[in-house]
Amino acid sequence: MSSRDNHRDSFKELVGALTKLPGVGPKTAQRYAFHLLHVDRGIAQDLSDSIINALIKISNCHKCNTLCEGKVCKICTDRDRDPAKLCIVESPSDLLAVEQSHAFDGLYFVLMGKVSFIDGVGPKDLGFERLFFRAEEEEVKEIIIATNFTAEGEATAQAIESLFKQHSKTKEKKLARLARGVPYGAELEYTDLGTIAQAFRERKQEG
Repeated sequence: MSSRDNHRDSFKELVGALTKLPGVGPKTAQRYAFHLLHVDRGIAQDLSDSIINALIKISNCHKCNTLCEGKVCKICTDRDRDPAKLCIVESPSDLLAVEQSHAFDGLYFVLMGKVSFIDGVGPKDLGFERLFFRAEEEEVKEIIIATNFTAEGEATAQAIESLFKQHSKTKEKKLARLARGVPYGAELEYTDLGTIAQAFRERKQEG
């Protein structure tokens, strides 16, 4: 195989890797690849180093399951947070959106996914055991389900609500869902902060 063929294979591999990123199609991936290899290789090296460093240092918080450096994240170790309130979100980006709204001062649990029966993802695949362990803590009095208002987010919320009501240590806790101020089909990550804050203030108790 010639060096030119090797170049084509390597370039194709890079483009293929970039298309796996959310929202990046083949043409955008090809443009990114050309930029990294031709316009500024320094950026490519910095990006490579940053990714490797993040993969080494960042893992899941042992308590809330979000991404962090170390065993427990800064939110879980913050004594100013209200441990009586536990907010369940789908992803770290959703957690960040809630934090930026300044509407919630409790603690979190991050599912790192959502129920999607089409994709074969059920409650067991999301590690609900860890969620139950967190929710069972005696100091937790209110559980706020803040999954996205999408079909998958609603299915996730319904699964959580159903399982919590069947579980002896969680069925007596106050269970709430974000108010409908967040439009159906919207994801917290892309919802304006004022709407998120209002949804938290007007959250309703389930059941």
